[in-house]
Formats: sequence, structure tokens, C-alpha cells
Amino acid sequence: MSVADQAAALRGLVEQYEQSNGPRGAGMTRAQPRLAQTLAITSGKGGVGKTTVTVNLAVQLARLGRRVVLLDADLGTANADVMCNVNARSTLAHVVAGQRELEDIIVDAPGGFRLVPGASGLANMANLSAHEHDRLNAQMRRLESSCDVLLIDTGAGVGPNVLSFCVAAERLLVVTTPEPTSITDAYAVIKTINAQTSHPDIRLLVNMVENEAEARAVFARINGVCQRFLGLSPNYAGHVVTDAKVSRAVRQRRPFVLDTPNTKASVCVLSLAHRLDRHAMDPRRQSAGLIKKMASWLRH
Repeated sequence: MSVADQAAALRGLVEQYEQSNGPRGAGMTRAQPRLAQTLAITSGKGGVGKTTVTVNLAVQLARLGRRVVLLDADLGTANADVMCNVNARSTLAHVVAGQRELEDIIVDAPGGFRLVPGASGLANMANLSAHEHDRLNAQMRRLESSCDVLLIDTGAGVGPNVLSFCVAAERLLVVTTPEPTSITDAYAVIKTINAQTSHPDIRLLVNMVENEAEARAVFARINGVCQRFLGLSPNYAGHVVTDAKVSRAVRQRRPFVLDTPNTKASVCVLSLAHRLDRHAMDPRRQSAGLIKKMASWLRH
């Protein structure tokens, strides 16, 4: 399906929403549901621990009392369900095909958050028909009003489906490591996102570091290049230290913050959760909604 077809489908979705809820700026007095904070977590390359960070961040946010949904949006190699040791009988592929409702496939994950299992092998959203795209996004819109935080675990790289979620999300968290290739690819992601949208809220998390000093040095390198060539400065989101317990938990298919909450890695993720939670619960915060922002991006 072409970008024009996607845009047409999403424009129709927005029009349906406004017919039901009143047009934007029409002075409606009816209170609208508060939409979730949407955070897309992405990376320039695989192997940087993106999904591990996302799953454990979901647990820590749930521990803070928030209603958290993790959407596994890696439409090629989705594996968040594997990492949580969840047996997902239905996935996004069933929703797109009209065989299931989104509410039917959501599963409870360890740690108190809910998981929307991804659809491995679904390729990318650009290959969906207009009807399939409309069905998926209509149900995702309902999902936004049913939780406080919607974490979107995208695929790696800058493919069409990755970009669609990254551009539309309220915030973007780019995960990198100290490896030179990871640093280069993280910059490539930031550069691509910056070319697609104005004033992006991009945050950088440095994973698999020895200490904060190493993380700050990595951030300084990426930030310096971004300032010089893109005219923007991503925000420093934090870091997660290297810990053997993390690798052990991954092999056991269990979030590491559950069994080792006091390790340095767990504390690092908890610090990130606290910062995100303050923004999500800020009464001054406003969100246009993931679906409307996707429609706006696809119009261009």
C-alpha cells in the first residue's frame, strides 16, 4: 500500500473520530478521555538490548502504580512475549486479519503490565491494505485511552513501520551502547527522525556501560554530532550498567528487575521510570494521540 493510501485510510479514521466526538476546536464541553503517554523505544541496530530495556521499564512503571501497555511493534521479529515467557496464542496478525479484536490478544505479563504480542513476519505497515491499516489503527486508538503509558517496542533501523511509530509517538527513546557501530547507527536514526518531523522529543539511553561516566561520554559524542550537523540536542535519558544478572534473566525469559530489584541495572531502569512517570502524570501535559499524529505525518 502506498503512502498516499495509508494517509487516506488514516484521514478517514480521524474524520470518523471527529464525527463521534466533535471537531477539533469546536468548543465541545464534553470531557475527552486522557490519552496515554506514548513512548517509542527504538535503536539503530539490533543487539543493543532494546527489548530488554523496554520490558523491564514496563515492570518498573507498573510498580509505580501506572497502567502500562507494551506494544510489540517489531513486525518482523517480534519477541517481547518470548522475553516475558508468555504463550501468545494470538498476535497483531490476527487483529489485522479481522480474526481477533485487540482486546482479545492482550495478555498479562510478569510484573503487572499488559502486553500486545507482535506479529513476526508481518513485514511492514506499508504492505497492509487500506482496510487492514484502518482496522489496526482504530483499535490502537482505543488502546490509548485505556492506559497511562503506552510503550512501543519498534524494530531496529529506519524502515517504514519503524518511522511511522517513531514520528507519531509523543516521545522517542533511542537505545545505544558504547560500541562504535551502535553509536553511528543511533545517530542515523536521530538524523532520519529529525528529517521527518519538527521539534522531536528525542532521548538517548546508553545501555551496557560500566558506569555513568562512560554513558555520559557516549552521549557527549552523539550530542556533539547532532548539534553540529542537525542543529538539535537529544536529551540524556540515562544509562543501564552491564550486569551478568541481566543476561541470566534473559536466558530465563524473565524481567531482571523482578528477581534482582536492588542491582545497579535495576536501579538504573527505575530511575528512568521515575523520570517518565513525572511527565506522564503532569496535568499540563497534552497529547494529540498516536493515531492523529500518524495521520498528520502521512499527509505530507
